[in-house]
Amino acid sequence: MATYAIGDVQGCFNSLTQLTKIIHFDPKQDRLWFVGDLVNRGPDSLKVLRYIRDLGLAAVTVLGNHDIFLLAVAAGLAPPRPTDTLTPILEAPDSRELTQWLRQQPLLYREGDFLLVHAGLLPAWTVEQAEELADEAHNAIRGDQFVTTLRALHPSGSLQWRPDLTGPIRVATIIKVLTRLRACSDEGVMESSFSGPPDRTPDGFYPWFDVPHRRNAMATIVFGHWAAMGLRLTPNMLALDSGCVYGRQLTAVRLEDRKIFQVACEDTRGRR
Repeated sequence: MATYAIGDVQGCFNSLTQLTKIIHFDPKQDRLWFVGDLVNRGPDSLKVLRYIRDLGLAAVTVLGNHDIFLLAVAAGLAPPRPTDTLTPILEAPDSRELTQWLRQQPLLYREGDFLLVHAGLLPAWTVEQAEELADEAHNAIRGDQFVTTLRALHPSGSLQWRPDLTGPIRVATIIKVLTRLRACSDEGVMESSFSGPPDRTPDGFYPWFDVPHRRNAMATIVFGHWAAMGLRLTPNMLALDSGCVYGRQLTAVRLEDRKIFQVACEDTRGRR
């Protein structure tokens, strides 16, 4: 039995199936952890969603910003963009079932020493706080606050976390942290537009995992979202977005021994 954490798939179904063959994935005894961004920019998001949904308990996935965006578009809360490839999902006969399934997926998953999240955690958040906040946002997405939450999230550029936030803005800001964070100040102010490599982080900001005295540094955080950084493994960090949708690689890491598996990607449409 093995657990494999897989980076941002973003609709690259052929690459995903190649990767599962390389790792000899057996859904009867192995598990796949997905860091989110299952969909968009690649050509086969519909196949990716159906495949992961049908794995049942053999798959664990957290929501990424592209997955949240799909939910917003499907609900009529955000318009599709020219580079999006979500139409096959929206027009599929099982579209409603797929988006309902996606709404049930968490924003954060913790097991043992590992914490799975799409983007990152603010430096002031403990792991326990992050779990509580992620549960709060998850309940909103799958419940009656779904529409008001996603309406508050789009656009998200001005949202900044404060503990005294309330209502849809509070939940939307939690979602922004967990699905969009790359860089922030040492006080936890998020830089909302930067997507370049970590060594070009704007003045006054750090990659979130390099903020001094980060309160969640003891957990091993498994995440994606940062294609410009690429694959990076440290004792307490597995960064797995190796830019498959940009023609680079799709990566899996076996959590038991941190062995790396990669396939070169053929599905190269789009840019983030």
